[in-house]
Amino acid sequence: MDVTGGSATNFLANGGILPNLPVAGSLTPAQARAETSAYIPNQELPYSIQWNIGFQQVFRQNYTFEARYLGTRGVHLDLQDQIVAQSPVTAANSLPTYTSMPSQAALNALPLTLNMLQSEPDLVPLYANAGFTNHALTVDEPYGWSTYNGLALQLNRRFSNGLQFQGAYTWSHLIDNSTADFNTTALTPRRAENSQDLSIEKASSALDRRQRLTLALHYDVPWFKKSNWMMKNVVGNWTVSPIYTYETAEMATVQSGLDSNLNQDSAGDRTIVNPGGVPGTGSGVTALKNSAGQTVAYLANNPSAQYIVAGPGAYANGGRNTLALRPIDNVDLSLYKNFNITERWRLQFGAQFLNFLNHPQFVPGFTDRVDNPTVLNNGAVDRNFLTPGNPLFNNPEAVFSSNPRNIQVSLKLFF
Repeated sequence: MDVTGGSATNFLANGGILPNLPVAGSLTPAQARAETSAYIPNQELPYSIQWNIGFQQVFRQNYTFEARYLGTRGVHLDLQDQIVAQSPVTAANSLPTYTSMPSQAALNALPLTLNMLQSEPDLVPLYANAGFTNHALTVDEPYGWSTYNGLALQLNRRFSNGLQFQGAYTWSHLIDNSTADFNTTALTPRRAENSQDLSIEKASSALDRRQRLTLALHYDVPWFKKSNWMMKNVVGNWTVSPIYTYETAEMATVQSGLDSNLNQDSAGDRTIVNPGGVPGTGSGVTALKNSAGQTVAYLANNPSAQYIVAGPGAYANGGRNTLALRPIDNVDLSLYKNFNITERWRLQFGAQFLNFLNHPQFVPGFTDRVDNPTVLNNGAVDRNFLTPGNPLFNNPEAVFSSNPRNIQVSLKLFF
């Protein structure tokens, strides 16, 4: 490895070992602490606790009904924690945000300014006094947790008289305080809004899908089964397999897109939620100044919006994963036509229609696969889609694919 230039990213040359510092062996303790950007403590292995109970009943020979309760708890899950930085902004120490323009006298009477907040300490004294002054010092801590509770109902009809059926419904709720410890999902930030207060991170998980219904049928059409060879092969020998899927929406975290709480990290900063706002709408803000020219408050550009950007120094009261995206409501269909050439040789023509009805579904992933990715097009689009006041905010038609109909054909020879 080239320690001077590094790989294609030039990691070492551009920051791994800063070029203006002495070589590693001659760093002073103060220099080493100031440049420390990551720390891996003694790790606690994550584990899960699982429990379930269920019953199964067979009736009318061909049918089986099953009901299950499933529970899982994740313990000591890994999360990113920037332990050095702290936020001077609290609910009691922040700039107000208005939905209607206050008078200049009211602004002049406000005791707190943005400059005052920015001058308050944004480093935890314990670390700052020890020489650790890098706000971005990131630790992978075992402080993550999750809980899952689900009710699963399933009805099966075994293959009989050419018909097989399966119906499954799940109601569940997954709650966690972190979902990803790397940048694998832009819809939920990988770091907490305030690393010094992880309690406010508790929310429905980005992986939570409250309801899911799947209906799958396989029907060997009986037309002309007992007819002559010509009628059975030309008109009959059809198999139809539709699958219907409904899944409630993925939840996303609305973000201000700037360092609202002044802890030098904008990645997890959320927004102000207006309880009386129109659901799903967002607004930027305009800084309001006192007569001395100091920023003392903010004004929502759209007072009827549900989500309002928390300007620098404003307190964001919004939680994680409060914005519902679009649900999955999808029909896939498979058709197969068999031609029995002889008792041994059979030719099968198949066609699979993904999103058979061509119903536009702007979801962050696929409508017919469980590996539903939440990584969008790129970082800029991600942040714009989640930032109130941006034209792309909560506009999935401009960001996600509509998952248009996809047709696949196949030809198989069995012998």
